[in-house]
Amino acid sequence: MNTSSTVSAVPAGTGAVPDGRSSRWEEHRAERRRALISTARRAVDTLGHGASMEDIAAAADTSKSVYYRYFGDKTGLQQAMAEVVTGQMQQKILAAARQAQTPREGLRAMIYVYLQMAQTSPNVYAFVTRVGPADLAAGPTDEARPADPLTHFLEAVTEMLARPMRAYLRSSPHLSGPADPRLAYWPRAAIGMVRSAGELWLATPAGPGKPGVEQLADQLTDWLFEGISHQVPTGQPSRPAPDSTTSSPAKDNS
Repeated sequence: MNTSSTVSAVPAGTGAVPDGRSSRWEEHRAERRRALISTARRAVDTLGHGASMEDIAAAADTSKSVYYRYFGDKTGLQQAMAEVVTGQMQQKILAAARQAQTPREGLRAMIYVYLQMAQTSPNVYAFVTRVGPADLAAGPTDEARPADPLTHFLEAVTEMLARPMRAYLRSSPHLSGPADPRLAYWPRAAIGMVRSAGELWLATPAGPGKPGVEQLADQLTDWLFEGISHQVPTGQPSRPAPDSTTSSPAKDNS
């Protein structure tokens, strides 16, 4: 048998043969990481957003050193869980927006899905949206800090809101042009309003004064949509002009 021809059958310069053990190990690590996130999510849902790494590890029937090995610290676990949660929220919000027939329906659908998912697991929502000590210590230009998945989620939802609203606002006779601030600022302001109102709603104890998810979604939609669709007629001041004949209460002319 000519062994030289057998050896030469391997193309030169192809580099080392991929190590199957390495890829299997990476797959195992990824699967283990997903399982740890899933268990941590259930633990936080039961124990509250203040659950410690020790509490979470106990719920996973492992040691907290395992969580530190996979996630670095609690902030790392928060970020990893936030990726999963916000990814699921984004998928459902996109699906709701696709089914809408009008910009208003799309806005209401996205608000409803956001509130509903936050309401389903308020402890998990609070856990992934809280700022941890590592975030506070790291500066805004710290390149070593992982990107905040919640920020990416909010930016994505902002753009989802922006697309239909740009089309709607461009049809408004009161729009000043393509540089009209509403085209850039309204979607971001809308996200801030929905998130702030939603988090206040989650923190409000159940009672007669607390709206249901349907009611709050309707109310926020009205505030946001009507607030930009109703315009002050041209030539009408937005507020009454001060009456120059009325003396100031701070001045006594007597």
